[in-house]
Amino acid sequence: MQRMTFSLKRNSHMQSWGLAAFVFFAALMGSPLAAKADFRVCNATQQLVGVAIGYRGEAGWVTEGWWTIEGSSCKTLLEGPLAARYYYLYAEDAERGGRWDGPIQMCVAENQFKIAGVTDCFARGFQRAGFQEHDTGQQSSWMVQLTDAPSNPATPALPAQSP
Repeated sequence: MQRMTFSLKRNSHMQSWGLAAFVFFAALMGSPLAAKADFRVCNATQQLVGVAIGYRGEAGWVTEGWWTIEGSSCKTLLEGPLAARYYYLYAEDAERGGRWDGPIQMCVAENQFKIAGVTDCFARGFQRAGFQEHDTGQQSSWMVQLTDAPSNPATPALPAQSP
């Protein structure tokens, strides 16, 4: 399973997530659960986060949310082998107001949602958020780790097409 770290942007002082979280995630990656095909997000902070995902489905672009992930834990967002190469993630720190975002604009809602399409968000009664692109390289499973350390890679301005 491929892993990618996705860092928190915050105006306040950054805190290290510590040795305990590192040991927890290292043990998790060595467990049988890590071999399961899916898209997982691990929260390496000590804060509760809300997560939304975007992807290109059979009928077009879809965004889904919100999954809540406790600090130092993981959650599966999509079960089974991944069908697309590119997935998009947006997350918010529910306690301190930070966020993990990117330049890809997609629709979200205040409460739990599954939205078809990424255009005309406001006209359709939704909000917009900037999602970070994750290129899975056609892997059947993928894991993103949310951390406090800043390190957002550059991404394209528009969603990429699935092969």
